[in-house]
Amino acid sequence: MRASPSDLTGRARLREAALRLFAERGFAATSARAVAAEAGLSPALVMHHFGSKEGLRAAVDEEVLARLGTALRDVPADGDLMGSLGEVSARIFGADPVLRGYLRRVLQEDSPASAALFGRLLSGARTELERLLAAGGGHPDADLRWAPFQMLCLILGPLLLEPVMQPNLDQPMFDPQVLAGRSAANQRLLRRGLLGADPPGPVEPPVGG
Repeated sequence: MRASPSDLTGRARLREAALRLFAERGFAATSARAVAAEAGLSPALVMHHFGSKEGLRAAVDEEVLARLGTALRDVPADGDLMGSLGEVSARIFGADPVLRGYLRRVLQEDSPASAALFGRLLSGARTELERLLAAGGGHPDADLRWAPFQMLCLILGPLLLEPVMQPNLDQPMFDPQVLAGRSAANQRLLRRGLLGADPPGPVEPPVGG
């Protein structure tokens, strides 16, 4: 349960206000003064706590990465890897449109900051996949060069393409039932392939988002 704005410190209130405004308007179109006004604080406090608007952005990125990292660490090493990842992505993105909007804005910026953020997401994905594979939670023949990219494409792809995917769907694409269906399709694709033959034995119907 996230704290209400009134319960947060000034630094945290500014960071959360920046997260909302950067998601809505983008970094370039959001001034430090606008962030302070959104947080109900003096603009001087942005400089006091973060040194610059770029410092504020770095703090927002750290918070976003911390939330994602915490969620990824919840993936059990001895269970259904893709089912668990589906549940994690549903929990993170399905319940948090601001986080979705922020990541979409940043990753589509084509800037050094966006490349750096993706690089850190990639590093986190690689670390988690190595942990899961070492514990027997994935296929031993996984290509660790491409597997982290594939993992992020499945998780971030719908988030990045939401504006063009949504008009082609008849339900909100981050609705829990829609997330569950998309996750199930992803799991079937990864377990069985799309054009190859099914492996022997039944595949249990997946659960989660």
